[in-house]
Amino acid sequence: MTSSTNDPLDFLNNSHGIQTGAQTDLIQKLLYEIIRVKELITLYDSITNGAGQLGSSILNELVTEAYNSLVNYDTVLMKKYYDLLLNCD
Repeated sequence: MTSSTNDPLDFLNNSHGIQTGAQTDLIQKLLYEIIRVKELITLYDSITNGAGQLGSSILNELVTEAYNSLVNYDTVLMKKYYDLLLNCD
């Protein structure tokens, strides 16, 4: 049995249309952080009696703004939200 890692961002590494560089690295890092924080959101949501609702809503807002920075290709905001998401626990 061969175990393979299912990398949701594998298309960034194998795409011939995307050039490698500082922006691509920032995009990839931000996408990884968005995925990681979305997993944290599910953990916050699973806390009983709604004790994680505040944390969940704050993280949801950060993820939404991070997505918006990607859509708008605003590298200044991408860096800002990357730094913010990187420090989410």
